[in-house]
Amino acid sequence: MKLAPDLRRRSVLVTGAGGFIGSHLAERLAALGARTRALIRYNSSNSWGWLDSSPAKDSIEVILGDVRDRDTIHDAMRGVDTVFHLAALIAVPYSYRAPLSYVQTNVLGTLNVLHEAVTADVEVVVHTSTSEVYGTAQYVPIDETHPLQGQSPYSASKIAADKMAEAFHLSYGLPVTTVRPFNCYGPRQSSRAIIPTIISQALKEPLLRLGNLEPTRDLNFVADTVEAFVMAADCQDAIGGVMNVGTGQEISVKELAETILRLLGKDLPIESQTQRERPEKSEVYRLCADNGKARQVLGWEPQHTLEEGLLKTIGWIESNLDLYRSNSYVI
Repeated sequence: MKLAPDLRRRSVLVTGAGGFIGSHLAERLAALGARTRALIRYNSSNSWGWLDSSPAKDSIEVILGDVRDRDTIHDAMRGVDTVFHLAALIAVPYSYRAPLSYVQTNVLGTLNVLHEAVTADVEVVVHTSTSEVYGTAQYVPIDETHPLQGQSPYSASKIAADKMAEAFHLSYGLPVTTVRPFNCYGPRQSSRAIIPTIISQALKEPLLRLGNLEPTRDLNFVADTVEAFVMAADCQDAIGGVMNVGTGQEISVKELAETILRLLGKDLPIESQTQRERPEKSEVYRLCADNGKARQVLGWEPQHTLEEGLLKTIGWIESNLDLYRSNSYVI
């Protein structure tokens, strides 16, 4: 894999920087010498999300605001040459309950970021997609030309956001690169995701309560995902394109749970609960990335095996177990 670029002359903005991937990315950018600005959704407690406890917080300029508000984006983008747009509502189950909020944040918010990036004449926008836009795989591995399928309000909103990024590149000449992560995991991820759900339950509960055990996912460790973002921002050949970021390997939910139990040295029953399952036609049964384009264009490849990433994630969750409500279903 190529070495990370020297970013000491770059001024960057990360939207959604208080979240799981965004906080890791902001820290990495600061470590690489970039003048790093973090946009975090306004809240009355003045919380910076995961950056509150970050050792890099003194190296990061934080702005509280909302991507749905164009004035916020306008102010946050002043003096910036590179924008990493990660701000989004991401939980699939909650999108069934509140689809309008997903359109407002993921579509309108992305439109605001792109519009202000044109106005500010930024050098590059790295836009965040998701493997959920593909829906259930029609063929495997999934390359970037695979049809897009809106199998949930969340995925539909991300398809719209991706197409808005494409439109701004083609219509206004905005330099946009879309990074499409497959299932990212690691320290700081909430229990709305499958890996923290399994780990926290295995550490606290007498059995694992999960949803559908059959779907497969391509799991990519957060440090590897972050490196793809960094490399995408430094690659002229990537502009205007979409880059799958995944390992090219898939594992079922059942096999994943068994792997985590083995790493923990535990033997617990696994129960599938209907309330945790997606509607049948909305379930994405198979995801596995073709990452050839990212390897060729970015020079990126994953550096962590699944077991290496799981062990790091287990260690972090063990040290922060009080953050997880293992006995309730988090959407």
